[in-house]
Amino acid sequence: MVEFVAARLPRRLLSVFVRNAELLKFLTVGGIAFVTTTALFFGLKWTILHEKPITANIVATVIATVVSYVLNREWAFTARGGRQRRHEATLFFVVAGLGAGITVLPLWVSRYVFLLCTPHVSLLVENIADFISATVLGTLLATAFRWWAMRKFVFPETVATELEQAAPVEAHE
Repeated sequence: MVEFVAARLPRRLLSVFVRNAELLKFLTVGGIAFVTTTALFFGLKWTILHEKPITANIVATVIATVVSYVLNREWAFTARGGRQRRHEATLFFVVAGLGAGITVLPLWVSRYVFLLCTPHVSLLVENIADFISATVLGTLLATAFRWWAMRKFVFPETVATELEQAAPVEAHE
């Protein structure tokens, strides 16, 4: 499939894709996680968790985060890493949690600092402000943070093994 698509892309576009392959994979994983969260949330909310939408959202988010970890580890950042899986997974879920918090910050500022909510503004303005602050700005800020943190902490370029760290540095004469 990759060869089929690559053969049909203009050379300039292909070079951009190749240079940014890791970022494109990361963004694709994010899209898959978003669709997974949304589909599971509404599927659960409209069926077995009809009376518990918060629980449905939590379940959907946890499942999508696990899917995101597996796809990031096995596909997007496959050339990176080297940490023990427990350590890597712990870092991943900490970064994911911080990203979730960052997603909420613009909405909080919109609502509680700028007072873009009823009765201060119309319901239409409130919903537009909520969409822009939470969905657009929150998602962009959290995605930028996750991209940086995943590459820096969770899936670093190289991680020295315990043997490399324990080995004395030999002096060159």
